[in-house]
Amino acid sequence: MTFPAMPLSVLQFFRASQQGDVDAWAGAFAENGVFHDPVGTPPIIGRPAIHAFIASVLPNFRPFLGLTPIEAHTVGRQVAVSWRGAAVTLGGTPVNWSGINIYELDEAGLIQEVKAYFNRAIFEAQLTG
Repeated sequence: MTFPAMPLSVLQFFRASQQGDVDAWAGAFAENGVFHDPVGTPPIIGRPAIHAFIASVLPNFRPFLGLTPIEAHTVGRQVAVSWRGAAVTLGGTPVNWSGINIYELDEAGLIQEVKAYFNRAIFEAQLTG
């Protein structure tokens, strides 16, 4: 699948998710970046904390197929991306979810803040059901 055109750090965010590359995924963020995953939960603040969060999630899936961007809309340093996610739990249960992320980039083009909008309850129900 061809990804929609988007700024390099946002492209890196999605490619790294599909590759399961924790370093590259966290590296798309500014050092003091903020990750709301999802919106309404306490934000994850700072690249080291974002790295630790991603590193804690990926081992729960085999494979973690990642997030696939569907559409991207860029206005200045703001980017909105609709996406689909897919993974398989260690017990073999498929998990599929989707959402929209809103990115704010810093002057260097790194992700300063991302707000992920998706229904966490639907995601978590698939983990236990």
